[in-house]
Amino acid sequence: MAAILPKGAKNILSKQPQDIVFLSALRTPVTRAKKGGFKDAYDHELLASVLKATLAANPKLDPRKINDIHVGTVLSELGGSKAGRMAACHVGYPETVAFQTVNRACSSGLSAITGIAHAIAMGQIDVGVGGGMESMTRNYGSRAIPTQLWPALKESPDKDARDCIMSMGLTAENVAERYGVSRADQDEFAARSHHKAAKAQKEGLFDEEIVPTTTRWLPDPEAPEKVEEVTVSKDDGIRPTVSAEKMATLKPAFKENGVVTAGSSSQVSDGAAAALMMRRSTATELGLTDSIIGKWAGTQVVGCKPDEMGIGPAVAIPKLLDYTGVKTEEIGIWEINEAFASQALYCIRTLGVDEAKVNPKGGAIALGHPLGATGARQLATLLPEMKRQGVELGVISMCIGTGMGMASLIVRE
Repeated sequence: MAAILPKGAKNILSKQPQDIVFLSALRTPVTRAKKGGFKDAYDHELLASVLKATLAANPKLDPRKINDIHVGTVLSELGGSKAGRMAACHVGYPETVAFQTVNRACSSGLSAITGIAHAIAMGQIDVGVGGGMESMTRNYGSRAIPTQLWPALKESPDKDARDCIMSMGLTAENVAERYGVSRADQDEFAARSHHKAAKAQKEGLFDEEIVPTTTRWLPDPEAPEKVEEVTVSKDDGIRPTVSAEKMATLKPAFKENGVVTAGSSSQVSDGAAAALMMRRSTATELGLTDSIIGKWAGTQVVGCKPDEMGIGPAVAIPKLLDYTGVKTEEIGIWEINEAFASQALYCIRTLGVDEAKVNPKGGAIALGHPLGATGARQLATLLPEMKRQGVELGVISMCIGTGMGMASLIVRE
């Protein structure tokens, strides 16, 4: 039977049999593309790590009860679902568990989670896994920036059509210029992201969400036979000692005399994440209610101008709040993806939210942005922090390449 989502914080916080709940949300560390701990790993190898950890974290669940897996990925290794399906089978998911990949650019992980939620809400499935994977080391480049297009699109009279392939860095420059986000503010915001992430890492606040992942390491690309085994347990892009002053010395990365630098942009990264989801009534039937850590309470997605795609959260979040009947002041934590400091600051200011409630453990500028995995990574980061702070409602949101925004409401159990 299809579930009808309740409206208003009071109703959303109540526990109902039809709720779509999370029993676990885990991620690999996020590492720097081409330089970090996963430089020699495959995207589906990272996915295998979190899928295996998901089963281990839910030992009372018979894997045969899982109906479907949705995984966000933008730069797919083999195309389609082949590699991910192989990884799921490899780590113990029965052949009866269906699988698909999802690509909505930077929101692919959140789209995968939402897809599982919708399938549960409609009664199509009872139990599923939503997540994401990305190896930007292996696949970033021509796969991300199309070089072969239908000629009519390159010459389209429609500016929005042409702007869909605009460099993301230039869209960040547009946001900064059009909405008055200064270089100094961007540098300070970027430094704060690193400082928050460094503090959280030092205090062990990421430990609950991270799955240590063992993989290969090639010390010398010229000697592929000399393979070492390494276990990566921490995000490796965080810079604890960076300062706004140091950020200010960096050259513009995308535009001459511009204000967006590599330091105020999200890091190109590798990583994966996954969440186990089911209907609350199913958790009750299976004796798993004590394992529930949160619930999904709605998602909204909306388009915006491609040449300023970074404003996406500023248009998607109001739509989400209206859809769920929740007020801005009722949200305790906002996970707003830091694609660029310029767009993150614009969204924070436009939404009128307290920056202290945004990305309290740092964002993609410090942690990295493994495209297809980011939305699921944000969930894995959000839920433990909501528990730590005693927060009941949180929002995950991000801008999306080609001009979109997506946002989901998450409830702590």
